[in-house]
Amino acid sequence: MENSTPIEKADSVKKNFDLITDELSKVIVGQVPLIQNILVCLMCGGHALIEGVPGLGKTLIVKTLSQVLNLKYSRIQFTPDLMPADILGTNIVNQDEKGNRYFEFFKGPIFGQVILADEINRATPKTQSALLEAMQEQKITVFGTEYPLEPPFIVLATQNPLEMEGTYPLPEAQIDRFFFKLKINYPSPDQLEQIIEKTTEDYQPELNKVVEASSILEMIKLVKQVPIANHVKNYAVRLVMASHPDDHAAIEKTKKYVRFGASPRGVQTLVLAGKVRALFQGRYNASMEDIRAAVKPALRHRIILNLRGEAEGIDADDIIGDIINGVPEKVRA
Repeated sequence: MENSTPIEKADSVKKNFDLITDELSKVIVGQVPLIQNILVCLMCGGHALIEGVPGLGKTLIVKTLSQVLNLKYSRIQFTPDLMPADILGTNIVNQDEKGNRYFEFFKGPIFGQVILADEINRATPKTQSALLEAMQEQKITVFGTEYPLEPPFIVLATQNPLEMEGTYPLPEAQIDRFFFKLKINYPSPDQLEQIIEKTTEDYQPELNKVVEASSILEMIKLVKQVPIANHVKNYAVRLVMASHPDDHAAIEKTKKYVRFGASPRGVQTLVLAGKVRALFQGRYNASMEDIRAAVKPALRHRIILNLRGEAEGIDADDIIGDIINGVPEKVRA
């Protein structure tokens, strides 16, 4: 890919994307937008928070994706009694043949490439925070020693809706470190019939490993090289600023229901995701439509409602929908 033209590079990424989605469709029914957004996170070096009720296939999607990408899969089942050492690993006293004792580090499940943090909001905030350094720095520190994590590295955390019993809201600092917050939809009747065929009958698809880690790392490098026009970047900035209640560009719902708007990571996410979406379509430039497609997953977890918004049960997606409709593509002279 190094000696290819920009158009050829974009075509190569689109080809890989199509191969991945076709392979996943052997096992996964529907959920194409969810799968695409997970791949966007991977290409941007980010992580995803996936929300949905139990039984919708969140775990199956992540496990199948790791098989297709030929990446090391690791699952962490979060429970109220889970401790940080259960995630990171710990030093254990060992003894050699001469009877000399020494510390040996036993790696925890964080040492994978595709990490499924299952039901992350069932663990206490202390344990949730054990993921922070790994997600941000792609390394962990145990007793003063740093241990790098093998790239590509992505954390895909699932969570049950907060109104369900036995859950702990994630700290704002950790939520902001997730590139996207994705919602998994309930399947349609036709999709339910396909699920029955694939799970209750003698159906065992053979999954092919269509992309190697080296190819993924090359595609990750390519993302930041994709050009984006100044007016498109300005559009992304104005979308984010419209989520701040004290900004002159704020829409009415933002002023009424929002306490804090999206952080600077929000606009970074919009631009990077827009570039990846362009590559997935075989284009080597990001458009405003690419930016719009990323707004909800990029901002829904970065907008903090005020007391009135919480009391009235306002959904951040509704506010974001109004922001998309209320922010013009072009700035008026």
